[in-house]
Amino acid sequence: MITLVARRLFSLIVTLLAVSLMIFAVMNLLPGDPAAIMLGTSASPDTLAALQKQMGLDQPWPVRYLAWLAGVARGDLGSSYTYSVPVAGLILERLAVTLPLALLAVLISVAIAVPLGVTAARHRNGPLDILIGLFSYAGIAMPGFWVGLLLILLFSSNLGWLPAGGFPGWQAGIGKALTALVLPALSLALAQAGVLTRVARTAVLDVMNEDFVRTARAKGLSERAAVWRHAVPNALIPVVTMLGLQFTFLVAGAVLVENVFNLPGLGRLAYQALSQRDVIVMQNVVLFFAALVILMNFLVDLAYLVIDPRLRTQAR
Repeated sequence: MITLVARRLFSLIVTLLAVSLMIFAVMNLLPGDPAAIMLGTSASPDTLAALQKQMGLDQPWPVRYLAWLAGVARGDLGSSYTYSVPVAGLILERLAVTLPLALLAVLISVAIAVPLGVTAARHRNGPLDILIGLFSYAGIAMPGFWVGLLLILLFSSNLGWLPAGGFPGWQAGIGKALTALVLPALSLALAQAGVLTRVARTAVLDVMNEDFVRTARAKGLSERAAVWRHAVPNALIPVVTMLGLQFTFLVAGAVLVENVFNLPGLGRLAYQALSQRDVIVMQNVVLFFAALVILMNFLVDLAYLVIDPRLRTQAR
C-alpha cells in the first residue's frame, strides 16, 4: 500500500511539473510581449524596459521557468503589477473566501443529493423517481449565476432573510461570514446536486442486486436498513469520484457566482487579473487551480483505499 501511495505521489509531482511547463509556455512563449500587454500600447520605452527587467523577460526562457519553479517551491510567487503586493498573499487572502464557499457548497450538495439518489433508487420508475429525476435535470440545466439572482430576489429583496452580496470577513464573526456564503453556496450546490443525484441513484441501483444485499434482506433486515447499511456504503466510490471533480470545479468555476454576489474570492481574482492583464497573477492562479485538481485526484485515490477493502488487498 505504501508503494502504491508513493507511486501515485510521484505521478502527481510529474504531472504538476508538466502542467507548470504548459502554463509557462502559454503565458510567456506565445507571440506577444507580456510586459507590453500589461502596460498597453501607450507605454513609454523606458517603462516597458523596466517592467521587462522586473519580470525577468530579458533572461532566456529556461532561466525564467526554473526561477519561477524555484520561487513556487519556496512560496515566492512574485508580486502583482496591479496590486503591488505578493501574489502568494493575494491567493491566500482570496482562498479564505473561495475554499469555505466550495466546502459549504459540497456539503449542501451531498445533503441534497445522497438522500434523493437513494430514494430514487429504492422507488425505481415510480412517481418519486420521476420527480427526483425532474429535479436533477432542472438543477443541471439552470446556470449557477441565474439561480443566484433568483435567490437574491427571493431571500434578500423580498424576504430580507439573507444578505444579497458582499463578504464581511472572518474577523466579523463566523456566523456573519457563513451567512454571507449561504446564498452563493446554494446557487453553486443545486447544479452539482443534480449531477450527484443521478450518480448516487445509478450507483445504488448497481449494488442493490448484489448477493450481500439480498442476504441482508433474507436475514430479516427491512428494505430501508438493507439499503442504507449495506448498499449505500458499497456505492460510495463513484459518489466520491464525482465529489472530487465537483470540489475542484466549485473552486475554479465560481467566477460568475462570486461576481454576482460580490465576493472577494479566487475566481474573482482570476477574472480581475485577466481584465487588468496582470500576467503574473494569472500564471500563478492557473497553476494553483491545476495543482488543486491534481491534488484532489490524489486524495480521491486514497479515499478509494479507505472505502474499498478489496483495493487495499490488491495494493498489498
